[in-house]
Amino acid sequence: MRIGAFVRGAGLALATVIALGVGTAGTAVAADGLDRYLDLPLVNRDAAQGPGGVNPELPYDEAELGRLLDEARGRGVPPTRYAALLYQYWLVDVTTRAGIDLAAWNPRTGVPANRENLIRSYRYYEDLQLGHRELQWAGMGGQVGADFGGGMVDFDLMSDIYDLPGIADAARTVVGAVEQAAGPRAAALLPEGLRALARAGTRITPEDLNWILGMILVMQKNIFSDLMPMHDAYVTAGLSAVAEFEAAGLFGEDIMGAWRDIASGDDNRIAAGNGALLRREQQWAVGPQWDLTRAYKGDVGEAITYLSGAAGSPSVAGVVPPREFRPVRIPFTGNDGKPMQLVLPLPSWNWSVFDDRWDYITGELLPKYEFQVENNWPALEATMRMPYEAQLESHRPLLNLPQLLLSTAQQLRVEPAGQGDR
Repeated sequence: MRIGAFVRGAGLALATVIALGVGTAGTAVAADGLDRYLDLPLVNRDAAQGPGGVNPELPYDEAELGRLLDEARGRGVPPTRYAALLYQYWLVDVTTRAGIDLAAWNPRTGVPANRENLIRSYRYYEDLQLGHRELQWAGMGGQVGADFGGGMVDFDLMSDIYDLPGIADAARTVVGAVEQAAGPRAAALLPEGLRALARAGTRITPEDLNWILGMILVMQKNIFSDLMPMHDAYVTAGLSAVAEFEAAGLFGEDIMGAWRDIASGDDNRIAAGNGALLRREQQWAVGPQWDLTRAYKGDVGEAITYLSGAAGSPSVAGVVPPREFRPVRIPFTGNDGKPMQLVLPLPSWNWSVFDDRWDYITGELLPKYEFQVENNWPALEATMRMPYEAQLESHRPLLNLPQLLLSTAQQLRVEPAGQGDR
């Protein structure tokens, strides 16, 4: 894999020397050079564990990693034993291509220190889509990255201004409007995240926001670090390079099958393969982190994760915002005894819950992005060719949250039960 005939020839010469029993001291050194990197655990596969690559013992020099990999293959070492080497090689390669310093990549250093990493990550996603029409996961990831990147910039600003009571007061206004329109029982049926915001909003500290922001940056790195090495291997060396990931135990047959679908040239299989990668991203790569974030300090995590969905404004054409997908509908009995429902233009679900998030992704994001690729490529291409800094800055939703929540209270409506159910 990028190691030339000279290196392979040198390896054969060394093997001959070993067979003849010559230069045993040098041979021991060479063997130790590889052996120290075999069977290494992937201690940083979850970026919450530390900065840099997948194991702090591994080098960051791509040529050295390549030589070690070639030696492992030449010695017939099972791929499961050099999985960390393989992973690190492709992760170094793809971060280099994206212009990211992997050794220094630390999500816990905050948004200002990671802003360029965000921009370069998502720019690389979109460049992959522009160069390879079948890589729809990458293109959609780049588009949605502007939404979350803009949100993270806002979160960083909010960590300085959150002592202002506007958001919590607005949430209490919504709860009060519901109680007035349909009674205390209806208010008790509002989404837990909204009620948590009304209860605890003024107690959320800058430190809380920084912790949650750090977790979101961890998730962003986890997604890149898991999916991008596979993509890099695919575009650089084809399915055989991806198959080595499976042989090393870095993923299973389901993901290998997804890559075969992506490479098939068949539109339906391409869509299915990209969908499988998307599910891995949302369930395997970041699912546990979203659960942990939602559980942070009870009401605090519940409120902030709910806001992350309520404020979202998707970049993908035709996709409705999360607040319009399964909005709040609360049944109650009117004063005349007739069944009624209260409708509120806020999500009845929390983005951080996988099943809810997956319903939205498969009902809105995935099919509508696929439609754009297949039917409106020129417009999609024009969007993705915009400088990513501009894409990021065009999605800054969170600073308007008080106005959004107050507008929601004004748009509350009461109607006969069953009318307009989604």
